[in-house]
Amino acid sequence: MSWTEETLAGKKLDIFQPAKPVRPHCALLFLHPYGLETLRDNPVYTRLFEQHNLPCVSPHGQHSWWADRICTEFDPALTAERFVLDHVVPFMRQRWQLSPKNIGLFGISMGGQGALRLAFKHAAVFPVVAGISSALDYHQLYGQGLPLDDMYDSKEQCRQDTALLHVPPYNGPPHIHFCIDPDDEEWFRGNDRLHEKLAALGVAHTVDLTTQAGGHSWDYFNHRAEPVVRFLLAGLDHESRQLM
Repeated sequence: MSWTEETLAGKKLDIFQPAKPVRPHCALLFLHPYGLETLRDNPVYTRLFEQHNLPCVSPHGQHSWWADRICTEFDPALTAERFVLDHVVPFMRQRWQLSPKNIGLFGISMGGQGALRLAFKHAAVFPVVAGISSALDYHQLYGQGLPLDDMYDSKEQCRQDTALLHVPPYNGPPHIHFCIDPDDEEWFRGNDRLHEKLAALGVAHTVDLTTQAGGHSWDYFNHRAEPVVRFLLAGLDHESRQLM
């Protein structure tokens, strides 16, 4: 089992290729957190990917919040969202000869909210999505001198682009999971609100808002690795059977 680095449209990708000779029937796309840590060489996730014969692609998105907004730190003309949709997804489908709907999307913190928003906006591409410790209320960081300030004209414009405001009234992703440690004070309420909104709309989802394993930390992120990967696999398996 090994991770490699490749370049796509001038951007770095960390790619995990399982050692098994059997062609994988699905793959995972991981969006990294604000600390820019991909899953490269993470022993917990790497073991699960190898165990389940799961390729994983982890693009480098800088501090773009994976939004459809120009973040000059990432690119002066291409948004992170369009990079994922127009470059990374076709790359993954071609690399592993994947059928449509055979890519599971997930992320941590900044990447968790990005994964959920992308799936809410593009459910046909990402029917299976999971967010770990998702930083859903990231508009609260507006005005602190971060790249976010140049991406949006105001805190309210930023809020309007959060995942909660992109929840589709119908035809959303059929497999949604998100989780957060209740001790994660900065981001817990946003996840709780998303759970309330999805429940009110009758949108099927699974959620864990009670497991405590270290707050907003890699202790928690790694603790949730196995249940999240199991969820993604189950959803992808269901979608593949729907295509038959």
